Amino acid sequence: MTYNFDPDKWADNEYEMLVLQLGQKTITQTRFDAAAADLEMRLQQMWRRLENTYQISSQTDEPYGSGGLTNEKAG
Repeated sequence: MTYNFDPDKWADNEYEMLVLQLGQKTITQTRFDAAAADLEMRLQQMWRRLENTYQISSQTDEPYGSGGLTNEKAG
C-alpha cells in the first residue's frame, strides 16, 4: 500500500505555523513549547501507526465497526 501523505511534511508545516504564531505574538513561548512537544509526540505516534501492519479487529460491539452505523431505521 502506498501513502500520499507525508508525515514529516505535515509536521514541518504545523511547526512553521507555530513559529509564525509565536513571531506574531498570538501565542506565548510557553504555549509554543507545549505545542511543539505535542506535535513531536503526535508525529512519533503517527510513524508508529504507519510502520505497523494495519489489522481490522474481528470483534466489535457495533455492527459495521465504529461510527455507530447500523442497518436499522431510526425511530
